[in-house]
Amino acid sequence: MTTLEISPAVEPAGAAAEPPAGRRAGWGRAFARPLRSALSVGIPVVLLSTFITYAMGALTDTNPAAQVLGETATPADIDRMNHYFGLDRPLLVQYFSWLGRALTGDLGRSYFTTLPVTDSITQALPVNVSIAVLSVLLAVLVGGGLGIGAALSSGGWFDRAVTMLCSAVATVPPFVVGIGLIVLFSVTVPILPSGGYVPFTEDPGQWLRFAILPSIALSVDAAAGLARQLRTSLVGELRANYITGADVRGLTRRRVVFGHALRNAAGPALTLLGYSIPQLIGAMVVAEAVFNLPGLGKLGLDAASKGDIPVIQGVLVTMIGLVVVCNLLVNAALLRLTPHAKRQER
Repeated sequence: MTTLEISPAVEPAGAAAEPPAGRRAGWGRAFARPLRSALSVGIPVVLLSTFITYAMGALTDTNPAAQVLGETATPADIDRMNHYFGLDRPLLVQYFSWLGRALTGDLGRSYFTTLPVTDSITQALPVNVSIAVLSVLLAVLVGGGLGIGAALSSGGWFDRAVTMLCSAVATVPPFVVGIGLIVLFSVTVPILPSGGYVPFTEDPGQWLRFAILPSIALSVDAAAGLARQLRTSLVGELRANYITGADVRGLTRRRVVFGHALRNAAGPALTLLGYSIPQLIGAMVVAEAVFNLPGLGKLGLDAASKGDIPVIQGVLVTMIGLVVVCNLLVNAALLRLTPHAKRQER
């Protein structure tokens, strides 16, 4: 994905927070550039990944028509079902036919349940989105707080403790963290459920009880990386000349740190968070298995075990879309937070 590289531009102390009118007018054009770049990367990824999935399905010995009809099906019955599914056509014809329908929002129907794939994804997607949003929020709050505290106490005991803690937890996989949380909060001290899910729209309180453990498990790695990056960037900013000038001018420490230094230091940390989001979405598949969540990961794994290609394709495209959208949101936040950011493709 394309991200925004933050230049070490310095904001003079006491400068107005509101950018010039010309710069405000240029934000729309600046945001269009990462949008075009993300699409230029995302579209080939979607095409390649979905085609590989189709090709792998064609190379296996699994015949969805035979599985649907059962052991008593005759070869003639299987041929008719293959024709109904369109599996008797060449692979490229099948793929581009599916792709054309997918562009209109029609992801086909499940081979086994005959339900529209879009409906199944619509039911599972809120689970992933709600858990991901809470995970990112926890990562920002915890990682940001630890990073700022470590930077303000640079060289002190708190700084060393945060550095050691982040280095330790960054080596622990999310599923190990999840199992540990279940043992601690669902078995040893049974105050939270070990698995399951309640939609936020039905009961926000129960949703939080079920969502907090998987969200913590997924946010640990991102929070550790965010804390270390923010600590390093903020220490450098606090030693910059414009910070010294701000102190000489008599600006309060709170305004210097949060109004100037943190704004410049947040860019690299936010970029790192953008890189962590695809890993978080990927790790959510494992988290769904650990916490028994009815999300996209479970839907895709169940479909893969049956050879239900339409469902697998729909889940894959949806997850890629989530990564692209999250990357665009991070880029937009970078442009808003640091107007002097310059785009650089990696």
